Amino acid sequence: MNTSLTRECAVHCQRRGRGGRQHLQPGSEPLPGKPSRVPRLARLMALALRFEQLIRSGVNYRQLASLGHVSPARISQIMNLLQLSPGLQEQILFLPHTQRGRDPIHLGKVQPIAAVLDWKQQQKMAAKLWRGSNKKHYRTDH
Repeated sequence: MNTSLTRECAVHCQRRGRGGRQHLQPGSEPLPGKPSRVPRLARLMALALRFEQLIRSGVNYRQLASLGHVSPARISQIMNLLQLSPGLQEQILFLPHTQRGRDPIHLGKVQPIAAVLDWKQQQKMAAKLWRGSNKKHYRTDH
């Protein structure tokens, strides 16, 4: 028997200034655990996979660009992630959450790897990139 528990409470967030951090209002409860977010590269990889489905259904790059309010060139950059080996795509999708600060690996660092056609060479380049990011939990043994 699956029983789910739901807890409801009012939490009010307010930004301080343009682009400022969100702060909880007095009387609201803090969220449990450390705040984290999915790395941007992982979100872009998921987006590339979704775009691939849309393209197969008949949508073109220009239509995708207008839907996302970006240029067709940006769509191409995102779609280049599909040139990575399946193992690297999976690693990117499951990158550990970023606890704070900037993501250690971003799209610009991965684009040269995607330009290489040999998947074994991609793995070597990615291993070097992962080591350079100083994140011990990035695995390249897929």
